[in-house]
Amino acid sequence: MEGVAYAYTTSFTKQSFLLSALSSSSIITIHQKHHKTILKSISRRNLVICASSGSSSAVKLLDYGAGNVRSLRNAIHYLGFDIEDVRTPKDILDAERLIFPGVGAFGSAMDVLVKTGMAEALCTYIKNDRPFLGICLGLQLLFESSEENGPVNGLGLIPGVVGRFNSSNGFRVPHIGWNALQITKDSEILDDIGDHHVYFVHSYRAMPSDDNKEWISSTCNYGDDFIASIRRGNVHAVQFHPEKSGDVGLSVLRRFLDPKTQGTKNPTQGKASKLAKRVIACLDVRTNDKGDLVVTKGDQYDVREHTKENEVRNLGKPVELAGQYYKDGADEVSFLNITGFRDFPLGDLPMLQVLRRTSENVFVPLTVGGGIRDFTDANGRHYTSLEVASEYFRSGADKISIGSDAVHAAEEYMKTKVKTGKSSLEQISKVYGSQAVVVSIDPRRVYLKSPNDVQFKTIRVTKPGPGGEEYAWYQCTVNGGREGRPIGAYELAKVVEELGAGEILLNCIDCDGQGKGFDIDLIKLISDAVSIPVIASSGAGAAEHFSEVFMETNASAALAAGIFHRKEVPIQSVKEHLLKEGIEVRV
Repeated sequence: MEGVAYAYTTSFTKQSFLLSALSSSSIITIHQKHHKTILKSISRRNLVICASSGSSSAVKLLDYGAGNVRSLRNAIHYLGFDIEDVRTPKDILDAERLIFPGVGAFGSAMDVLVKTGMAEALCTYIKNDRPFLGICLGLQLLFESSEENGPVNGLGLIPGVVGRFNSSNGFRVPHIGWNALQITKDSEILDDIGDHHVYFVHSYRAMPSDDNKEWISSTCNYGDDFIASIRRGNVHAVQFHPEKSGDVGLSVLRRFLDPKTQGTKNPTQGKASKLAKRVIACLDVRTNDKGDLVVTKGDQYDVREHTKENEVRNLGKPVELAGQYYKDGADEVSFLNITGFRDFPLGDLPMLQVLRRTSENVFVPLTVGGGIRDFTDANGRHYTSLEVASEYFRSGADKISIGSDAVHAAEEYMKTKVKTGKSSLEQISKVYGSQAVVVSIDPRRVYLKSPNDVQFKTIRVTKPGPGGEEYAWYQCTVNGGREGRPIGAYELAKVVEELGAGEILLNCIDCDGQGKGFDIDLIKLISDAVSIPVIASSGAGAAEHFSEVFMETNASAALAAGIFHRKEVPIQSVKEHLLKEGIEVRV
């Protein structure tokens, strides 16, 4: 029946786990004119009901329930198209235009596709040269197999094995960030995209070969050339995320959804050649005295105005400010719920709403941190960190930032040398992949007269301490910097990488808010110690501080908050400065 919508997405209860929920989801099909009444009567059953508009502009979406697909949905709606969710194999075969946004692990995705009969239907649909767009894992699943927790058989439509990036050559894994494409053949949806950066986040990739070269429409270089996109007839798939690639990515989606727009030029200009350094805008979010969420200064500092009212400093509303940073050219936006460690994060409905609203108009990656941990509420109900993180992912987050909980997990691991699989870091990275997990490290510098004074990794500082000390170690803290722990930043970074972290957000309590530059000693220490990307944070006060950290350390990205909030240093001026210094950034 034309105009019927299909639900294949499950809105999980807090008691359920990801994969078990997939196998128990149910179908409901309704017509537009009835959907409001029916939705009210059955919303308690935790099903996502996608009402059809009956419009020919609808695209069918195969969403098997893992990770953040809200952003893709928002991007499709933003472009003016309706979505019909796939539920049965027949829905695939009947689709006029189909998008498969793969998120999560290769094996888990194939299990769902095979058990539901979707795998056979997908193969038939693609072999019949029907309009198809696979995204990220949606590209990888087309190949014969993957080494991820494998070998695991794929759909077998394209010759080749999906393997992990090689980090032994100095390239960081996961591959996270804005990289350039090398277009190898005509592809209507990639017209002029080769001049621009697009956003990648993955640890596994397919490699070009003589057997699959007729499929390849572009490659990307990250240590080696890997397959960035494929095209054969009406079948397209991309390894990057168009819904997270700004205006450039939206143009890719628009050209697929509306063939009449193919051949139009991208509105932005670029000159991309390699992986760009990222400039990230961070928003410290908390409630003010009226209960409203506001962007303010870090919670471990004085966040109140020095006035008679002594009110919480308000530097802007988080949704509006995030939208402005997107327009200004921020490569990512990070939300830090700076009181999240005090309260139950799933009860923080305003913060979840901030994510939902932000993802409607901000098409770059969103990270959220603060209070991601196991939790028992006042009624004795236990919630796992995976359940907490899942709610944030479903609300629009692409990455989760874990702070204090990662410190405690690392301390336990250093004592036992046993991976229990129970820590928030291990749970979330297992289900959503390491690329979805950021560990936020908050150390303070402790000066020493001798490197033998502590058991932790020390460095010779570039500037002596207040007593002329030439050495220092970096002590990790928890609870917003309030409590020091017996573990160093170096040791913590090495352990969390082993436990499954995909990225490190490296703060420095001594530099934060000072505006005198990043702690180069610390960032160099950590970025040289790990093979995952490191984000430099704390201390930026001028555009020159960004070029300094990129030139003198192996940081993949640099983050700032206050100078962007107060408009002291615009994001665009930072990027213009970096370009003048010969540092590649996304334009």
